[in-house]
Amino acid sequence: MRWIVALVLAAGMARAEGELAGEFDYYVLSLSWSPNWCALEGDARGAEQCAPERDAGWVLHGLWPQYHRGWPSYCRTPHAPPSRAMTRALGPEMGSAGLAWHQWKKHGTCSGLDAQSYYDLAQEAYDTLAKPEVLDRLTKPVKLPAKLVEEAFLKANPGLEPDMLTVTCREDRIQEVRLCLSKSLDPVPCGADVVRDCTLKDALFDPIR
Repeated sequence: MRWIVALVLAAGMARAEGELAGEFDYYVLSLSWSPNWCALEGDARGAEQCAPERDAGWVLHGLWPQYHRGWPSYCRTPHAPPSRAMTRALGPEMGSAGLAWHQWKKHGTCSGLDAQSYYDLAQEAYDTLAKPEVLDRLTKPVKLPAKLVEEAFLKANPGLEPDMLTVTCREDRIQEVRLCLSKSLDPVPCGADVVRDCTLKDALFDPIR
């Protein structure tokens, strides 16, 4: 009897990944503030996006297919994986070609698109969202309310509503800005499991290097 239960549990766990490509409700566009990621993780890795000459601010973390509750990952897709040229082309926006490959493998396979179309859509979403210039002009680390970052994005993007955007924090630093988009890249309200606004009033925000 125990082995039957074990098989049932294993089957349930397997269905947690490998969903059918193209079956999802909306996208989450995730932008990471590179200087903070570098301070927490990237510098220790020797990540190429953390080099001062990269001048990286908001980088494209990913474009993630999302359910109203939960998300698919590592989906079954008939499409071929991206070529090195494809991942290298998106490297500047994503920080590295390696991240571009990982995003395809985990998230892009769930979009129902081929690799080039998925990358093109991610690039379009990234380019369409205006990034507040005031944050790029900082010359020294500051502590600020996470709500201020959200308000800066809302001001820079008329038409966005607060429930379409969320700001996340990690280890007392601003981590990411996440925007919810329809399959045609129109802003939409985020699901309850995406809207997890950081409530810090003194989150650290490092300047572009």
